[in-house]
Amino acid sequence: MNLIVTSDGILRAGDRAYTCAIGRGGFRDDKREGDGGTPIGTYYLKQVYYRPDRQSAPETRLPAQALTPRDGWCDDPADPAYNRMVTLPFDASHEKMWRDDGLYDVVIEISHNDNPPIPGEGSAVFIHIAKPDFAPTEGCVALAKPDLLAILKSVSTDSQIVIQPPKV
Repeated sequence: MNLIVTSDGILRAGDRAYTCAIGRGGFRDDKREGDGGTPIGTYYLKQVYYRPDRQSAPETRLPAQALTPRDGWCDDPADPAYNRMVTLPFDASHEKMWRDDGLYDVVIEISHNDNPPIPGEGSAVFIHIAKPDFAPTEGCVALAKPDLLAILKSVSTDSQIVIQPPKV
């Protein structure tokens, strides 16, 4: 099953529609590091990461990996590990995957800017848990936790997320 983000605030999965949040920079066809935009395009769902202290391994056909407090994600375009999982402590700029706010208790890695990563074209674009008020993300797509867990049951590594701008 594919996921389709067709307009601000809606993600379609099969015949279901879910409320979602996108990046504070809106939809971007020229994604750049730090712009807060959600990149327009079609991306494979690669892997799930989850906090084992808050969540058991989700039911899914995607590969699933438990996070540890030492997991990070490099967001420094000048570093060779740009847009890759890293082990903390890590000298270059990075994001912590083990977050206190619960947004990364369940995370789907997508294939945005990954083969190979092009420095500056965006990193750490995930599908993750939304804030309670669905506030904008830093560029990710975010869903309520029950919705994310429901979607995970129906997707595999053949599944894609299609991010399209709103039709005008």
